[in-house]
Amino acid sequence: MENEYQMLKADGFDEAVIGTAQRCGHGDVIVYDYDKCCEILMERDGMEDDEAREFMDFNVTGAYVGEGTPFFLHRGTMEEIDEYYADEIGDLSSVPKKKGWFDNGDVKS
Repeated sequence: MENEYQMLKADGFDEAVIGTAQRCGHGDVIVYDYDKCCEILMERDGMEDDEAREFMDFNVTGAYVGEGTPFFLHRGTMEEIDEYYADEIGDLSSVPKKKGWFDNGDVKS
């Protein structure tokens, strides 16, 4: 029996690939740098920054095309992520860590 899982690519964004991601119980997926994808749209298609982000949000990151749908990474430090999501989920630094998860390279028990 052949494995039917397929890792999918986003057409035209090969230069924005930063690697792959693993999820427990799921196949690996390609990871793209969201900001680099926007830069490609601005350079290749002549879009302004806000147009490129709107296009990405509606046509690319807003499209689920199956199990192998790529991830689009928004780079940021933990501090930046805390600040960005503060209204939605609160301060992430107060979230307890699960046994075996890593924080600064040390296993927490």
